[in-house]
Amino acid sequence: MMNKKEWFGEWFDSPYYHILYKDRDYVEAQKFISVLADKLAFAPDAKIMDLACGKGRHSIFLNKKGYHVVGLDLSAQNIEAARQSANSSLQFYIHDMRNVFEQGKGSFDFILNLFTSFGYFAQEDENKQAICRAAEGLKKGGKFVLDFLNPEKVIQGLVPKERKTVENIDFSITRALSDDGYIVKDIWFEDENRPFHFQERVKAIRKEDFIQYFEAAGLTVEAVYGDYQLNDYDERISDRMIFVAKK
Repeated sequence: MMNKKEWFGEWFDSPYYHILYKDRDYVEAQKFISVLADKLAFAPDAKIMDLACGKGRHSIFLNKKGYHVVGLDLSAQNIEAARQSANSSLQFYIHDMRNVFEQGKGSFDFILNLFTSFGYFAQEDENKQAICRAAEGLKKGGKFVLDFLNPEKVIQGLVPKERKTVENIDFSITRALSDDGYIVKDIWFEDENRPFHFQERVKAIRKEDFIQYFEAAGLTVEAVYGDYQLNDYDERISDRMIFVAKK
């Protein structure tokens, strides 16, 4: 199913993606992971899947906390970079989340899909399929944590136009809600006298839709949090929509 026509297959493998987002707050991300580990009482011997792990920053952090971690990502370049930190309890694989991860089927205590690494697919059924395939990786009683944007707040606060200069590249960015319910970000820039254009498309998936996806995968939603401090979700004001679902 890996297809270069899919925007994420192209954009996430581009060096410009990592340039544009180089200033992401990884300290905040690590604090969130620590809060999550405490809240969900990760056992010292927990086996964790980091689904859509990027270059593995969060997988590496979890592994340093003592957990056995497997990081999966569609981008070959991301996985190549992540594997520089691999060890006996930290492995990385190229993987499309719409497929079953056969090497770890039914073996994970926790599967984490963090920082809006979902909602990219063109078809509704692909979202359901991805969650069903992830659920197959969980042990009985295992938990799937999916951290997504709060679509209600994002849509209300959408910034239509922005310019940003990073590493001497001037990025021109526009944002809009498409007629088919995607939050669309268009990114234009030039580098070495060549023009580039990339597009990000994230489906504005509502809480009720996610609950249906989880139920179809045989998972029961235990909690929905609204921020990285794990306060309750409120669609009007929450920054995030973080699901904890149990198999």
